[in-house]
Amino acid sequence: MNEALLRSLTPSVLGILVRRGADFAAAEDAVQDALVEALRVWPADPAASSELPPSREDPIRDPKGWLVTVAWRKFLDATRADAARRRREDLVDEEPPPGPAPAVDDTLQLYFLCAHPSLTPSSAVALTLRAVGGLTTRQIAHAYLVPEATMAQRISRAKRTVSGVRFDQPGDVATVLRVLYLVFNEGYSGEVDLAAEAIRLTRQLAAAIDHPEVAGLLALMLLHHARRATRTAPDGSLVPLAEQDRGRWDTEAIAEGVEILQAALARDRLGEYQAQAAIAALHADAPTAEETDWVQIVEWYDELARLTDSPVVRLNRAVAVGEADGPRAGLAALASLNDTLPRHTAVAAYLHERDGDLTTAARLYAEAAHKAPNLAERDYLTRQAARLNARLSR
Repeated sequence: MNEALLRSLTPSVLGILVRRGADFAAAEDAVQDALVEALRVWPADPAASSELPPSREDPIRDPKGWLVTVAWRKFLDATRADAARRRREDLVDEEPPPGPAPAVDDTLQLYFLCAHPSLTPSSAVALTLRAVGGLTTRQIAHAYLVPEATMAQRISRAKRTVSGVRFDQPGDVATVLRVLYLVFNEGYSGEVDLAAEAIRLTRQLAAAIDHPEVAGLLALMLLHHARRATRTAPDGSLVPLAEQDRGRWDTEAIAEGVEILQAALARDRLGEYQAQAAIAALHADAPTAEETDWVQIVEWYDELARLTDSPVVRLNRAVAVGEADGPRAGLAALASLNDTLPRHTAVAAYLHERDGDLTTAARLYAEAAHKAPNLAERDYLTRQAARLNARLSR
């Protein structure tokens, strides 16, 4: 059984049901039921299908058509249990015969629907993973470390929220990209690699729409994912970028990310994901941390700040300025920012250490550790404070 194939077919099958007249929520349930049926009856070894008699419903010969047929029947079965008898009988009469599925691809519309502005970010993420990604509610719940019943309610509410949205209504690409980036940044937990899933879904989106920012996000994900194996030590502790083993970076992913980025930038429609990917590409291009082109990185942060006006971008820019022009220049850039920004204290500690003020740096590292958003960062910052305090006590 090729589970990846099943999941890749999910959005197009769902789109076909909706175009046939099924409402989104019922169609999505029917598709999930069809996927379960496929896992039950499809042969584990595709080669085994060569011994099956030819059939218009043979899942191996036409997996998409088989899923459409089964999902439509599941939808009709559910409809028959509904009180709307007249409409139900009309739908039965309208049932198309089994056979090849229509060539129309509604993947893009599904992305738009699942990232509809009326949804909260968490609901949009869950619905995207279920309806477009083909993941089960249990898999999504495990990935986000919540009870399955809680995730089921979240998905159900999301489906009800978008049930009245016209399927062919124009969508917002920027909203879809934000949802996909949220998925990517969750990384890995449970049995689902959410970073890899986000990359798969972004590839799928890039195949459905020719947009430089979609390409920019895909490039950004690939460039970040290329460093994944080196971000933590065997004991789970964080390894900062400057200390990562660059020989273990995924050079194929880097090369692909750079190629996609260059093609996007050549279109001269710069967006925030392209700018972020350009920064990541400069880091990936440096053979050593000392050879990083920090001057260019500062220039890209200037572009990114212009595009987003984000204080977090300006915080990262202060670090880059500190590397390009010296720690005091970095501290001057930091001084204009609100000190309540996440990781502001950690950046200040790093720049003070670079400037030789170990006493202030040690104090700030300790403060930053108390504010850290997760255990790995807290442990890293605590170790930095302890390291400097040990040097000061000699």
